[in-house]
Order: sequence, then structure tokens, then C-alpha cells
Amino acid sequence: MEIRIDDLTGAKIVRLIGEHLRGMADNTPPESVHALNLDGLRKPDITFWSVWEQDELLGCGALKELEGRHGELKSMRTASVHMRKGVAKTLLEHIINEAKQRGYRLLSLETGSGEAFEAARKLYANAGFQECGPFADYKEDPYSVFMSLKL
Repeated sequence: MEIRIDDLTGAKIVRLIGEHLRGMADNTPPESVHALNLDGLRKPDITFWSVWEQDELLGCGALKELEGRHGELKSMRTASVHMRKGVAKTLLEHIINEAKQRGYRLLSLETGSGEAFEAARKLYANAGFQECGPFADYKEDPYSVFMSLKL
């Protein structure tokens, strides 16, 4: 697997982000969807990576700088045909290492509370993330689970 910084202009990544947004909309009420669209992911405080095997897109994820020592994990998604192959775990390790290199002391995330997000919550818990309260601009929401990892 090759992990590379992505500018979000390629057709394959545009399709994967579309799949990600549809998945969020299918499993979460609109007011509780916190996934970013392409324009949101292109902001200067976000670094976006895609995961490849030759010319096959496997997945993606992003790191948003919240404040000097605090980052947020965003838009983690594995392409449907590549689920259960270790893509998300590999990318999560990459993003955690990047956060450490940047000097972050805390890495946080928001994910869904429903059954569709169970595998994601398990992935994050296995990496050491623990449930916490809302952070940054988030509010308590029954459809959200907030997690953080002290670095």
C-alpha cells in the first residue's frame, strides 16, 4: 500500500468521497452528518491522504489542525471492495504518526453511534482512542460518538 497526499481532483477520489458522503447520509440524520465535502476537505488546515495499490484506490483519510497541539481525524473511508484488508488500520497508523510528528498532544474524532459505524469505533478503540465529550465546535448528539487519543 502506498499512502500519498492527495489534492482531491482525481476522478477516483471524487467518487470515493461521494460514496463516503452517501454512506453518512444513509445512516445518519442530515443535521448530524459531520462529513466534509470536497471543498471542505480542501481547506488549508486539512491534510488529505489517499491509499493506493498501483492505480487502485483503496481508501482515504484526513487530519485537520484544530489548534496548536490538537488535531482531528476526518473522512476515514475504505473503498467498499477493499474492506477488511487492513487499509483503515494502515492509514490510521500513518495519520497518528503524522500527528505526533507535528507535535500534537491530542488527536480527536467524531464518528457515528449506529450499527453501521461499529467497525469504525472498534478500529479506533483498538488504536487506543477513548470516548470523550464533544470537542471543537461539536455539540452533544445521540448520533455521534466522540473519541480522543493522547499522543
